[in-house]
Amino acid sequence: MQTYRIRDEHIKLGQALKASGLCGSGVEAKFEVQAGKVKVNGAVETARGKKLVGGDLVEYNGQTLRILSASDEQE
Repeated sequence: MQTYRIRDEHIKLGQALKASGLCGSGVEAKFEVQAGKVKVNGAVETARGKKLVGGDLVEYNGQTLRILSASDEQE
């Protein structure tokens, strides 16, 4: 499982996919989300603007990304 630490209160789904390297570009992230290929906390999410916060789990292409808030303990 991969983790990604956010600096603000939230990050948008499309931004998280790109920033974590799960998608190569924002355009790719947009199309993959709109195609229903991404799950957030176990449910298919089709809005790339979905706000993610610490503790959220993103599943895409057989990989899982855990979002960590700035206040979560360092791993």
